[in-house]
Amino acid sequence: MKKVLITLSLAAFMMSCKSTMVSKSSPKEVQVGINLVDIKDDKVMVTVTPPKITKEEIVFSLPKIVPGTYSIDNYGRYIDNLKAFDKKGNPLTVTKMDENSWSIKNATSLDKVTYLVNDTFDTEKGTEFGSGDIFSPAGSNILANKNIVLNTHCFVGYFDTLMETPYKVQITHPAQLKGATSMIDTDASDTADTFTSSKYSELVENPIMYSKPNSTFFTIDDMDIEIAVYSPTGKITAESITPDMKTMMTAQKKFLGNINSTKKYTILLYLSDMEAKDAKGFGALEHPTATTVVFPELIPADELAKQMKDVVSHEFFHIVTPLTIHSKEIQYFDYNAPKMSKHLWMYEGSTEYFANLFQINQGLIPEQEFFTRIQEKIDRAKTLNDTMPFTTMSANVLESPYKEQYLNVYEKGTLISMCLDIIIREKSEGKHGILDLMKKLSQEYGIQKPFNDDELFAKITELTYPEVGAFLEKYVAGPTPIPYQEYLSKVGVSEGEEQQAAPVFIKGQTPYIVVMPNTKDIIVSPYMEPNDFFSSLKLKANDQIVSINNKNYSSDNIYELITESEKWKENDAITVKIKRDGKEQIINGTVKLPYETVATLKVSDTTKEALKNSWLKG
Repeated sequence: MKKVLITLSLAAFMMSCKSTMVSKSSPKEVQVGINLVDIKDDKVMVTVTPPKITKEEIVFSLPKIVPGTYSIDNYGRYIDNLKAFDKKGNPLTVTKMDENSWSIKNATSLDKVTYLVNDTFDTEKGTEFGSGDIFSPAGSNILANKNIVLNTHCFVGYFDTLMETPYKVQITHPAQLKGATSMIDTDASDTADTFTSSKYSELVENPIMYSKPNSTFFTIDDMDIEIAVYSPTGKITAESITPDMKTMMTAQKKFLGNINSTKKYTILLYLSDMEAKDAKGFGALEHPTATTVVFPELIPADELAKQMKDVVSHEFFHIVTPLTIHSKEIQYFDYNAPKMSKHLWMYEGSTEYFANLFQINQGLIPEQEFFTRIQEKIDRAKTLNDTMPFTTMSANVLESPYKEQYLNVYEKGTLISMCLDIIIREKSEGKHGILDLMKKLSQEYGIQKPFNDDELFAKITELTYPEVGAFLEKYVAGPTPIPYQEYLSKVGVSEGEEQQAAPVFIKGQTPYIVVMPNTKDIIVSPYMEPNDFFSSLKLKANDQIVSINNKNYSSDNIYELITESEKWKENDAITVKIKRDGKEQIINGTVKLPYETVATLKVSDTTKEALKNSWLKG
C-alpha cells in the first residue's frame, strides 16, 4: 500500500432488487452472483450460493481487514439486509454477531445468502491517515452505468469453514461497461463475466474496475500489461499515461531480472472529481497481479505522470515482498482476527527503497535527486518516534500507540533497507546488494512457503554477513536510532546544509491560501504570517486571488496553481488580480521566493566512488 502525502496538502486547501442467477444444483464451489445492472440507491445485490453445508450453524463474514492495508476497516458495515434462504425460498434464522459476521442457523438446508453492498467512496470525509475512512484504493465505488470499483473483498464474503473452497463469480453488467482485471473472463457475453479462483484469498487479490473502455495493452518481455482509466470528464486517457508507464515498467523488469515471473499485470486508475461523495484518499494498493490507484482528476498531467511513476513502481515491487517473501501471518491471513508480522521494515520499507533505487539504477532520475529523496526521508523519519523498535511497531500496528507510527514504514523503513544495502555492498566489495538478498530469500521461501517471523533475522544473517544481523538486532528490533551518516559515509556521501527555495503557497502541511467552500474562491489565509512572496506583493489576509498572469484560479484548478508556482524563479515578472473588500485591483511585481535552510546529501569523498557506483548502479 502507498498513501500519498500530496493528498494531505490538497486536503488542507479544500478544508475551511433483482439478483444474478446462480446454479440451483449443489455446487462444488462457492458461487457468487453480482448484479451491476439493477443498481438502486448506489447499492448492488450480491447472491452467494455455497456447496452443501454439513454443520447446523455456519458463520458468514466480510473482512475486518485485508492484506496490505494495516488498518481495521470493517467492510461488514457496508452490508445491508443480509438474508439466508433454503432451496424452497424459506428464510433461515440469521443473527448478526458483530460488525462483520453473521451466524446462520439450520445451515444444512442453506441454499443461498443475499445482501446489498453500499460503496465506500460515498462516505469518505477526509484524507488524513487514521480518519476512519477506508483508504480509497481498498474501497469501492458504485456509480450506475458509469463506474464500479469492485475490490472483491468489499462485495464478496466468506464462510468460516470454506476458506479453501474454490470461488466462481458471475457478474452481470451493462453492455457499455467493460471490466478490467487480471482474472480471465470465461463468459463470451457482452453483459456477463465469469471469473474463477482457487480460494477466497486468491479472489480478494483480484480487483475489477468496470467503466466505459479506456484501456491500453502492451507487453514487456513475457508480461502482458493492461492500463485501465476512469476519468469523469474524459480528459485523462490510458493512452496519455501509457508511454511513461511503459518506460517505467520496462526499467523495473530490467532491474528485477529473473526474480519476477508475473505473466499478467493490470493497473486500475480511478480519478476522483473530489465532490462530496467521491474518493479522497489518494495512493494505491498492491496485489500480486494488479494495482488499484486513486488520484484527483484535477491533478495536472505532468504531476499525475510523476505520482503514477512513484506510486505504481512501489506497488509493483510488492511482487518481491510480501507477495513472494512473507511470514506465516501473511500466508495464513485471518481476515477477522488478524495477527500481524514483525517485518513491515521489509514488506513496505524495502519496497519503497526499491521504488526509488531502481530509478537511479536505470537512469530515470539523476543522482542528486535520489540523494534529495533520501534526505527527505531522513527528515520525515525524525518527526516520528525514532526509538520505537520497528519490529514491535509492526507486530502491533493495528493498535495505539503503534498505528500512529505506521507512516514510518515509508520513511525509516526505506532507510533501513538503504543501510542494509550499503553494508552488503561494502562487505562484498560491491558485488552484491539487498536485491541479491531478496533473490536468495525468494529461493529459500516463496509464494507457497512462508517463513517463521522469529527466524527471519537469523536466515538473513546466514545468507549475508554477521554485520547485517547485528544491524537488524540493534536498529530494527532495538530502540537505538540509526546513525545514517555512519553508513552514508561508507559510500562517500555526507550531510550538509544549503539555502533552498521553499514552496510559495504551503509550509509543511499548512497552506498560505485556502478555499471558501461556498464560492470556491481562493483567499489568502488569515491564519498564517505572510512569507516573502505575499509580503513583497503586499497581499493581505482574506484577499481573493482572482487570477495570476492572466489565468483565473478557483478550487477547480487550484492544483494547477500549486504546480505552476513550482516553476517560478526569483524576480520573474508576475501579475496578480485580487479582490479586496469587494473591489478588484491589479498588482504588478516580481516573484520573491521564500527560502529555508535545509539538510542536503552530497558526494564528499571521491575515494569511495567505486562503492557508491556499485550501490547506485550495480
